[in-house]
Amino acid sequence: MAEASHAVFLSYASQDAEAAQKIAGALRAGGIEVFLDQSELRGGDAWDKKIRHEIHDCVLFIPIVSQHTQERLEGYFRHEWNLAIERTHHMAENKAFLVPVVVDGTPQHDPSIPEKFRELQWTCLPAGETPPQFVTRIQKLLSGESGPVPTMARRPAVVASKRSSRLVPAVLAVVVAGVAAYLLIEKPWAARSVAFAPAPHSIAVLPFVDMSEKHDQEYFADGLAEELLDLLAKTPGLKVIARTSAFSFKGKLDDIPTIAGKLKVAHVLEGSVRRSTNRLRVTTQLVADTGEHIWSETYDRELTDVFQMQDEIARAVAYALKVKIGPGPGAAGAHRAVKLEAYDAYLRGNQYRDIDTPEANQRARESYRQAVELDPSFAAAYGGLADSEWRVLDQFGPQAASYERALAAADTAIRLAPEEPDGYWARGHMRYSYRFDWTGAKADLAKALALDPNDPRGRTTYGELLAGLGELDAGIKELHEATVVDPLSPKAWRSLAWVLNGASRYDDALQAANRVSNLVGQPDVMLGDCELLGGHPAVALGIYRKLIDEYDSPRGIALAEHSLGHERESQRALVELIREGTATYAYQVGEIYAWRGERDRAFEWLDRAFRQHDGGLTRVSYDPFLRDIRSDPRYQAFLRKMKLPE
Repeated sequence: MAEASHAVFLSYASQDAEAAQKIAGALRAGGIEVFLDQSELRGGDAWDKKIRHEIHDCVLFIPIVSQHTQERLEGYFRHEWNLAIERTHHMAENKAFLVPVVVDGTPQHDPSIPEKFRELQWTCLPAGETPPQFVTRIQKLLSGESGPVPTMARRPAVVASKRSSRLVPAVLAVVVAGVAAYLLIEKPWAARSVAFAPAPHSIAVLPFVDMSEKHDQEYFADGLAEELLDLLAKTPGLKVIARTSAFSFKGKLDDIPTIAGKLKVAHVLEGSVRRSTNRLRVTTQLVADTGEHIWSETYDRELTDVFQMQDEIARAVAYALKVKIGPGPGAAGAHRAVKLEAYDAYLRGNQYRDIDTPEANQRARESYRQAVELDPSFAAAYGGLADSEWRVLDQFGPQAASYERALAAADTAIRLAPEEPDGYWARGHMRYSYRFDWTGAKADLAKALALDPNDPRGRTTYGELLAGLGELDAGIKELHEATVVDPLSPKAWRSLAWVLNGASRYDDALQAANRVSNLVGQPDVMLGDCELLGGHPAVALGIYRKLIDEYDSPRGIALAEHSLGHERESQRALVELIREGTATYAYQVGEIYAWRGERDRAFEWLDRAFRQHDGGLTRVSYDPFLRDIRSDPRYQAFLRKMKLPE
């Protein structure tokens, strides 16, 4: 027990005072010292100092989560939460300190709740009713007999309120004991966590800061950082976090130890770029996950020396990490004598492509076209052109001419640079998602991964392709690897959740879908799908209604309303989807009809999707929403038409 302050700090919103008092009373009855602020005083140096002292010295911090904390986006309790989370930055990963408690049915994925709380298993104490088992657990945590708070828990169950019966504590005791036994016996990985030690040869390259006078070189600074990332990723034995995850910290104020902890790396490379008319100054520094400065350097070069400078930086970083740069060409070799104007247009195309909206992809396409016009030998620009042509094709509806242009660009990229992965990745993606050429696509994607095993984009697509071929376990393995290389990528986690659903691993899929929602900061369509397939249509409907996507929302509502027996509401949502998304959402319409058991209409729309080259058909062999039509002979015939194994 702490001597200078209370052992447990209870943090709560004022509306939850009654529940907090019940929890505090139960803990105190068990001999536990509790700090529970019951004063109306909020603010002032003296009181703030008192709160900071209590949070700094307490052994356990118990935040009480409820609908009230969800609704209050401002409040003193959030200040307390931030202080507690800040303290965890100085703790070992496996030290128990945060013990979140939910006193109603608040879902764990809500973005208004700090991510650090969402990572931990919550304890459900409805209305503050506290069973003896919870008190015992806190006593053990305080005495050091128990391990850290478990992670990866599913949403807490909603239990009867305090008015229901005096049997509630007894029932809760049985439930808590049963869950504890299950976690310890059946899923020991969920009953404890292990301190994470990042691989010593692991690194994340953050986006470089634009320090140019007009601050108009952000695309160039990003491009330089991405080129360095790609060079380092080709180094054997060096784990390099993918761009999506590393660049997610752009514009944020997280310190290096926090970033390294979230990305699970031992080192972080950061830098700045100052570009003038003909000169380039790049400052870089390598920092350990502890915040220790390892190496730094400033490079002043002519702009024409940018590729050679990238090689120099990559080699200096590799030397500092005691690894050897891979044998492949560096930036200077890969881009050879690329014209700077073409390279500049290429980097602008990359910036637009990363935004990935219909308008941005069109601008990316124009930038890549400009790059290859300026330098017809620029292989990387052809790879970008193929990808952007495909994205425009996918977002604006199928057009044969667009597909042929995209394919020609990919072929050119491969011809110019047969040992670079971009062309193979773009061609493989198009082959299976537009032409349903599974054999050719598999060969291209396997080649791309052989050239760049750290590319999560290629690994994600390859995992999806394997799943489409019926190799679900192999697909899940590839997608899991993609989340390791790119841990903050919603795309990778969403694809993993979808294939896990196809394998009927609904609990695992739900964890991945929760991860997606946490990353995007709002409920994701995949979360609704997981809840629906897991047998919770009412929960799913609530999620679908919150979606901002004009197509995902009516699709989900049509599915969930049918499962709830509300056929009129289901039909209304389906009509809306058909009216708004016929050109690009034919497959989703087929899904809804199949889910509702309307087989003739389902196959009618699946055939329509086939004629339209709908990319959704790549999951037709394992889509769980089609499970009720799999026994129909027409389903096997459709798989044959798709060139898929039956």
